[in-house]
Amino acid sequence: MTNQVMLLDGGMGRELKRMGAPFQQPEWSALALFEGPDFVRRAHAAFIDAGAEIITTNSYAVVPFHIGEERFAARGQELADLAGRLARQAVTESGKKVRVAGSLPPLFGSYRPDLFKPAQAQALLKPLIAGLAPHVDLWLAETQSALAEAREVAIALQGNSKPLWLSFTLHDEHPDPANPKLRSGESVVDAARLAKEIGAATLLFNCSQPEVMGNAIEVARTELKRLGADIKVGCYANAFPPQTEDAEANGNLHDIRADLDPKGYLAFARDWQKRGADIIGGCCGIGPEHIAALRSALR
Repeated sequence: MTNQVMLLDGGMGRELKRMGAPFQQPEWSALALFEGPDFVRRAHAAFIDAGAEIITTNSYAVVPFHIGEERFAARGQELADLAGRLARQAVTESGKKVRVAGSLPPLFGSYRPDLFKPAQAQALLKPLIAGLAPHVDLWLAETQSALAEAREVAIALQGNSKPLWLSFTLHDEHPDPANPKLRSGESVVDAARLAKEIGAATLLFNCSQPEVMGNAIEVARTELKRLGADIKVGCYANAFPPQTEDAEANGNLHDIRADLDPKGYLAFARDWQKRGADIIGGCCGIGPEHIAALRSALR
């Protein structure tokens, strides 16, 4: 028996680029907040129309790594607030029961646990949380490469009553199917234990190749069951080739795999559902057409 899955949205950055929104490095998806915020609202609306039951705020690139330290210091909270308002506006206009997840991104560059600076994390998380808080239904700490990143998010959210969803990015260059790992080298088993320890409502895996997701889902579910933890599990993969250890997500425009069209991505999603995924969506390169295919087949 397979689970009735909940559907997330897809990758905001590539969807904005495809729509013709202001888009360049290093700002990535944050540039649309500065120069074309209605593109963001329209992208959210497209994912909602496709069937997403949860959309994620366009706050992933609202960090100094992308917009610079001066702009973050001056406008970080304002931009996070705008990202939250645009997502909430899209939901309100749709008239549908769609939840908004507040994206809390990797603070010092994606895929790079070696660049993480825990002493600076709280100062960066505070304006993001303050800006997003009035607009979101839950928190999504996504593309976390190491357990230390997730722990800092949990500290920043102490006293906040909204659910915390943790999403880790997986090592996918030379994966070990029997022991899937985060990009830090820490195990998925340890990620599941941390999710229970900090009271996360959901454990996800994202921004990695679809080939590595199924094993991570199974390992996480097994460990959470052993722990007696009532935590949902799922994933949202990207459409990138395998990433090397010194790669940075959004560090440059990666090619999109031709085989991961809606039909190709759906084949992986069916497998994730059979392995026990409660929640499925898409990350970089996965658009509304992919989410529509998931809705038709999995819902």
